[in-house]
Amino acid sequence: MINVTKTFLPDQEQYLQYVREIWERGYLTNNGPVLQQLEAQLKDYLKVDHLYFCGNGTIVLQIAIKALEITGEVITTPFSYVATSNAILWENCTPVFVDIDSETFNIDPTLIEASITPSTTAILATHVYGNPCDVEAIEVVAKKHNLKVIYDAAHAFGVTYKGRSLLSYGDLSTCSFHATKVFHTIEGGALISNHPELDKKLHLLRAFGHQGDEHYLYAGINGKNSEFHAAMGLAVLPHVRDIISARKEVFAAYDSLLNWDILYKPVINKEIEYNYAYYPVVFPSEQVMFKVMDALREQDIIPRRYFYPSLNTLSFMPRQIACPVSEDIAVRVLSLPLYVGLPYEDIARISSIINGHLSP
Repeated sequence: MINVTKTFLPDQEQYLQYVREIWERGYLTNNGPVLQQLEAQLKDYLKVDHLYFCGNGTIVLQIAIKALEITGEVITTPFSYVATSNAILWENCTPVFVDIDSETFNIDPTLIEASITPSTTAILATHVYGNPCDVEAIEVVAKKHNLKVIYDAAHAFGVTYKGRSLLSYGDLSTCSFHATKVFHTIEGGALISNHPELDKKLHLLRAFGHQGDEHYLYAGINGKNSEFHAAMGLAVLPHVRDIISARKEVFAAYDSLLNWDILYKPVINKEIEYNYAYYPVVFPSEQVMFKVMDALREQDIIPRRYFYPSLNTLSFMPRQIACPVSEDIAVRVLSLPLYVGLPYEDIARISSIINGHLSP
């Protein structure tokens, strides 16, 4: 089977070296030395000052909303994984969906202002597939209306924009370190802050809001992660540049083989160093997409409808807001297999199957 992704695993001995040290110390969680070492190395790698390693990519969204004391309405994108909007709902806020740009698939900043009301307190936008939002335009709108900005940068590890980590934009950015990501800790996530004054608050919010065993300062949550997850991160991190390089080769192969007279994909910002996190392809219609998906699955090739459905169409959303561009792309897009070690022969076979099934 060729799955849409395959987790990169370091040499077992690299990981077990850390595990043996954890075993000897008997210190398994609660901000242990391995976790602190991972945070320090991640800050150095990403060139950010404030980073907090947490349990997963969803809890960091919730902590970000809580830390910034966001209430009421939150402007957000319908073209993302459901965790983005669910985090807003879980924090008792209302997601207000704004449609996406048809080229980048990111939230369209020219549409944001029309959706702002007196109840709007923040913008939560996703760097879709690791491709940057228009951060300058979003910042202008946010400052004009005194809004906080959170970026769901789940896909953006290692991406730089104008020489600066994409994770460093906004009031807070969040990242996922799930096993399917470019960099992973099996399960995990991170908060990246631009505000030193939030340092203590974020540290406390991820650990029940208490300092020591007797002083409780915030209504915190269990956003911690373990030494074993941090150990996987330390074992994977030295390989990230090679991982990105290998993914770039797969990306280039698809670029050269697929029929771009019929297909299209997001326009990648030219001012970035990209991480090649996903390879989404948009088909002429949902009918053609299903035809291709079925043909691939017959050959045990498993793409993913990512992102589908458009989040504004989910029945449990409190407001039904039309987002025609997102709704249209969501039903026609597939993410193709992309991972380290995917042979060129398989990329060519996948591309041949796709190209051969593009007629209605």
